[in-house]
Amino acid sequence: MHMSRMTRIILYQILISLPLLLTFSHCNNTGGGRSLKLAHGLPTDHPVHLAMVSMAENCAKLSDGKLTIEIYPGGQLGSEQQCVELLQIGSLAITKVSAAVMESFTDDYKVLGLPYLFRSKEHAFSVLDGDIGKELLLSTEKKWIRGLCFYDAGSRSFYTIDQPVLTPGDLAGLKIRVMKSKTAMEMVQALGGSPTPLSWGELFTALQSGVVDGAENNPPSFYTSHHYEVCKHYSLDEHTAVPDVLIVSKKIWNGLSQEEQGWLQTAANKSVTLERKLWAESVKKSLIEVEKAGVKIYYPDKSLFSDKVDNIYDSYKDHPTIYSYIQRIKAVR
Repeated sequence: MHMSRMTRIILYQILISLPLLLTFSHCNNTGGGRSLKLAHGLPTDHPVHLAMVSMAENCAKLSDGKLTIEIYPGGQLGSEQQCVELLQIGSLAITKVSAAVMESFTDDYKVLGLPYLFRSKEHAFSVLDGDIGKELLLSTEKKWIRGLCFYDAGSRSFYTIDQPVLTPGDLAGLKIRVMKSKTAMEMVQALGGSPTPLSWGELFTALQSGVVDGAENNPPSFYTSHHYEVCKHYSLDEHTAVPDVLIVSKKIWNGLSQEEQGWLQTAANKSVTLERKLWAESVKKSLIEVEKAGVKIYYPDKSLFSDKVDNIYDSYKDHPTIYSYIQRIKAVR
């Protein structure tokens, strides 16, 4: 039987992944207890990883060692997308993704990628910790994904190689890397730039070679990625505040007892407070370090940017669910 090159590649990937799946099964019963596998692509000094470590410690404490979490950081078990796929089939218990990634599983998450949606950090936390946040966390259950909590991932701003972005007009003709998210692309287009979807791993080389003229992200990511070595202009317009989401396999969740579910959820909720504190400290440190490295930091008038993206909100009037979320989020005090 003749096989296409793509079929052979897929079969090869399945074969090489089998030992991994057998070695890192989603959860193990050990000595009467249960152990859950958590994998992500972040370094071990990242605020989100440290929050996960705290969650694992609290889970073990709450359950008196009956429910433990083993963490595999730094992409040990695959990329973010691969971890989500393993989680969906029940071969991985927990992982972390950007809320932008969740757009591909439900349109509801698109609302969190809209520019200038939140009035302040406090407003964002009130939304994510309240009823709206809980609805979003459960909106992907039909895709075998259940959200546990939201982690702060800061505000995203533009950084560029040759010139600062002080007004939307400065984006004209610039190729700006964005996440593979429809709302991110719509935002950059509305502001006058040319959105260029690229994976995070490809971005440093793309900046060096001039494939893109800049990107947008939060201060810790700008610093830890070393993008500041190429981009010497950082304009804190803070256009979006897309959070991270800690997700659990619905297949695994359904296999936990009600008591075990309670331990895991309580531990996740407790880790949120620590993550937010660590994140705030990381933002301050990152801005200091990139400035030491010769980056010029700008604080443009945000109203110039927010006025340009108002039409994005109107475009969702034909999407009742998302438009309803927009109105409800604006109403949160």
